[in-house]
Amino acid sequence: MEHITLLLAIVIVTALVFDFTNGFHDTANAMATTISTGAMKPKAAVAMSAVLNLVGAFLSVEVAKTISKGLVREEGIQPEVILAALVGAILWNLLTWLIGLPSSSSHALMGGLLGATIASIGVSGVNGGVVVTKVLIPAVAAPLVAGIAAFLAARLTYKLGKNVGEKSGAKGYKAGQIASAGLVSLAHGTNDAQKTMGIITLALVAGGVLAPGSNPPVWVIVSAGMAIALGTYLGGWRIIRTMGKGLTDLQPQQGFAAQTSAAAVILASSNLGFSLSTTHSCSGAVMGSGLGRKGGVVRWSTATRMFVAWGLTLPAAGLVAAAAEFVARQGDWGIAAVAVFLVASCAAIWFISRRQVVDHNNVNETDGPAADAGTPADTEPAGVVTTAIAAVTPPPAGSAAAEEAAEEAAEAVEPDAATAVTSDVKPSIPAQSGAAADSARPAGANV
Repeated sequence: MEHITLLLAIVIVTALVFDFTNGFHDTANAMATTISTGAMKPKAAVAMSAVLNLVGAFLSVEVAKTISKGLVREEGIQPEVILAALVGAILWNLLTWLIGLPSSSSHALMGGLLGATIASIGVSGVNGGVVVTKVLIPAVAAPLVAGIAAFLAARLTYKLGKNVGEKSGAKGYKAGQIASAGLVSLAHGTNDAQKTMGIITLALVAGGVLAPGSNPPVWVIVSAGMAIALGTYLGGWRIIRTMGKGLTDLQPQQGFAAQTSAAAVILASSNLGFSLSTTHSCSGAVMGSGLGRKGGVVRWSTATRMFVAWGLTLPAAGLVAAAAEFVARQGDWGIAAVAVFLVASCAAIWFISRRQVVDHNNVNETDGPAADAGTPADTEPAGVVTTAIAAVTPPPAGSAAAEEAAEEAAEAVEPDAATAVTSDVKPSIPAQSGAAADSARPAGANV
């Protein structure tokens, strides 16, 4: 590490900042369903996820190899390119977090790296075959495979548990959810933490500190694991809300099916070196499990916004990275300008997010002042249907409750409406005279 220059140090710190944003951006992948079904308390859930993310970072380096020596050609890559790639990835992570949309941190990083590389040395610097086989194909296949697996798993769990009492079944599946959430967190560490390891290793190769083809040093593995664990512990509550409540309403059986299916897909891809998106896998599993319950639904308006974000991730991060690379290559002032722009943009996004705070106290709310832009537009505010039904269901005729209910209903529409109701009502049948009333009264009736 004694040969690391100031520029290389800036790149490494920026990479760890990206790793941190990756942690809180992707906490929802492991813990959203566990929190939404009440299987774990929010703070306990993110703490467990953080620890297992750290452990997972030490289990494999296959994905790191794909990033550091597979996606782009190491020859000709300068540290400025890596810095620009990280700027594009970090800003995309923060923007999608601000609006509560689950997007891929992995694709943001890869899009930034591709955009900055093309801007620096041209298309020849990109390994097209690796991009197609280990990035684009998994991006499409992962949510489909995870969704189908979760759909079948949810159907199977309901079929096997149809004779089990509701309370005992829910308790058992909540325990299963905790175990499967831990597995997803472990899988996330084996996949996403390695992406930062790979990008730091690539920067070290570009800076001449490591020889081309080197594996990540131990200190890189430790620092990347710590950064993603810290980000995970802080929790991306906005995205947790969208993933847990915005896509569908999950029961413990569905949460267990979704997390188990997603974990299987992520672990298999990590073993094969596929740099897939854990967000894509977990989101697909949540939607599949939502459809796996009879009567279950998926809020497609929220899903559509999420799909659009997925499609924009690679090009958006790539364009920002390309612009940052153009400025950074101008020299020391360009690098300083890019760094200042990144810090200022991050600060601005954070201050905007403080207008509507989402944290562990209100993460399961879907309406009210705490709701943010990630709240699904088609979610009906709680209590509207119940209030409407109560308003049109009359109490027994002639009771005092009937009169009180009429006055309260009128006041709910307009404060002065209660007096208007009583003053404007006129009898539809004219009052009878005294003689006519006496003749109409049944014989023997008391006055």
